[in-house]
Amino acid sequence: MKQIAFISGATSGIGEAISEMFAQNNIDIIITGRRKERLEILKQRIESNSESKVYCLNFDVRNNDEVCKAVDSLPEELKNNIEILVNNAGLASGLEPIQEGNLEDWEKMIDTNIKGLLYLTRKISPILQKNKKGHIINIGSIAGKEVYSNGNVYCATKHAVDALTKAMRIDLLPFNIKVTQIAPGMTDTEFSTVRFHGDKQRADNVYKGLEPLIAKDIAEIALFVVNRKNYVCINDIVVTPTAQANATSVFRKN
Repeated sequence: MKQIAFISGATSGIGEAISEMFAQNNIDIIITGRRKERLEILKQRIESNSESKVYCLNFDVRNNDEVCKAVDSLPEELKNNIEILVNNAGLASGLEPIQEGNLEDWEKMIDTNIKGLLYLTRKISPILQKNKKGHIINIGSIAGKEVYSNGNVYCATKHAVDALTKAMRIDLLPFNIKVTQIAPGMTDTEFSTVRFHGDKQRADNVYKGLEPLIAKDIAEIALFVVNRKNYVCINDIVVTPTAQANATSVFRKN
């Protein structure tokens, strides 16, 4: 039987790229996200370019009731054989010092990056536990390793992802479940456009003078970690563009 992967935040960026990469490598996928039309377009594109089956779930990870209803709506054979969970849904919103922070931005990041990840893991992990096998991949960030100026709450949420990944690996150890974190540095997706509330010029300036990672780079790493032998678990991968040494040291060409 083919592996089945459940991927959150699949409507753009890294989640979209992982969905396509997995499908091209003979993994059936359940793609999820808030933008229904984008899910349907992605489903059509993947099914026309691969032999993998695609199932769409339209919900918001910030709402636990929606998460539970969506997962419970899956056909039993599909739901009970999920083997890979990719907790990808996440965002940054705003870039202000703590004393000027926007509470709506804070709540959006906390609800998506931490609570959304927890809601999905709580719903899917018992399936993996019952089957005594599985793999959870959490998409973290270099911001979960180091704090940078004005990153305060976003960095805190990604530090939480880092800690939760380690905790999951311990809690799920008796059930043959692998837990991996992939922590990207500067990656050119919708990330910065969302962070700056649609200001495309400001978002583009984030990557000015350097060649950032792209979503496909992260998807290739996700495929690599799920393709290791059964006794091999990649715990943590931090990946940056060559022009970035850490969260704050970046070399830009003039």
